[in-house]
Amino acid sequence: MKRRHIKKGILLVGSILFITALLHECREKIRKTGSAVKDEKVFTESDSARLDWYLNAHFGMFIHWGVYSVPARGEWVMNRELIPLDEYKEKYASKVLAEKYDRREWAELAKKAGMKYVVLTARHHDGFCLWDTKTDQFNAMNYGPKKDLIRLYVDAIRDAGLKVGFYYSVADWHHPDYPAFVRNWPGGWKSEDARVRFVEHYHSQVRELMTNYGKIDILWWDGSAPDGMEGEKINKEVYELQPGILINDRNDEPYDFNTSEQKVVAGEAGRPWEACMTLNGNWGYHATDHYYKNPREVIKVLLRCTSKGGNLLLNVGPKSDGTIPEESVEILLEVGDWLKKNHEFLDGPVQRNKIGQHWNNSVIPTVLGNKVYLHFYNAPTEDEFCYAEIGNEVHFVKFLETGQPIEFEKKGPRLFLKNLPEFDEYAITTVVVEVEGKPREAIKWTED
Repeated sequence: MKRRHIKKGILLVGSILFITALLHECREKIRKTGSAVKDEKVFTESDSARLDWYLNAHFGMFIHWGVYSVPARGEWVMNRELIPLDEYKEKYASKVLAEKYDRREWAELAKKAGMKYVVLTARHHDGFCLWDTKTDQFNAMNYGPKKDLIRLYVDAIRDAGLKVGFYYSVADWHHPDYPAFVRNWPGGWKSEDARVRFVEHYHSQVRELMTNYGKIDILWWDGSAPDGMEGEKINKEVYELQPGILINDRNDEPYDFNTSEQKVVAGEAGRPWEACMTLNGNWGYHATDHYYKNPREVIKVLLRCTSKGGNLLLNVGPKSDGTIPEESVEILLEVGDWLKKNHEFLDGPVQRNKIGQHWNNSVIPTVLGNKVYLHFYNAPTEDEFCYAEIGNEVHFVKFLETGQPIEFEKKGPRLFLKNLPEFDEYAITTVVVEVEGKPREAIKWTED
């Protein structure tokens, strides 16, 4: 009995010492980083300097362009239709001529739309490279335009004062070592030798992109399947080759920002994030997909991203000749016109804020400094409107576009906007509420 008590005592003391050491370790981590969460990103001053432009950008252009623009049935056509590589090369790759490709027009359109950065598909899942790669003959120098399309793109985007991004798909359906033509992402490799060869192949291509085109601002990974791609290794190399670059979260750590696709999902706490969205139902050009988001819908998506502290990367799919569809151009120009008149809410790094995290039937709120911007996507039903989310004292309220003051009254958490004029029911109207101090929520939500 005594031996059992002694053993129990030893175990208890050992447990206490272990827990004490663990708590000490956690306290030290919190003291040094401000967080005890292992996966939370702790940014250094160097990180902050790299991220500054991105946190102030808010809006970017995604461009999906390649061989798949010729059949004009979306970017997965080779996989969906099980097109053999020889047929894909002869029937489509030889005809992506880019004869009307004016990269300056692309850059100008992005600027007019209010975008601050552009990300182009340097290589999509079919493996076709838009640049003069020495690693693979399946590229734009040997097929179609017989030009280095990446060189032209980089020069034009940089000359326009925009940030330059490369999309790169790790997946490569045409490569002999890649387990291709499964219906989604493959689950395994043919052999370890195949995996090693393929990893070195794609790493070599990325080194080319990071070495031969000057300063690159974003590397946007996609398709990093199956496992074993050694993303961490190549990411570290990329940071060495391009010290100022930002990398997304689709090919292992280390990376800088989270990505959500076709939906607005705020990334993990402590990291920047963006949502990438299509204008219609396809990333690559689809000749008969005319179901485009209208300008009002695009602005709403941008507001939803901004309200949660994120960016919107909005896609266009150029035709095989290099022209962007007229529908896309018209939509982006209208969005740009609205942003010219209402840009103030984007004139700074919009951070996550409790105000704007939950739905409202009439407005999407965004926060910048000591101002709350109420973006009315549904007009008020009366000449008075109540917004019961702001906990601060209110200094003044006005229309953003015209500067016209709005009469208001604050009763506890309820802010009443009074004697409102008639709103345009088909436009988004923004109201600015300046408050005392940092905006805070009036009532805590139960799910918080």
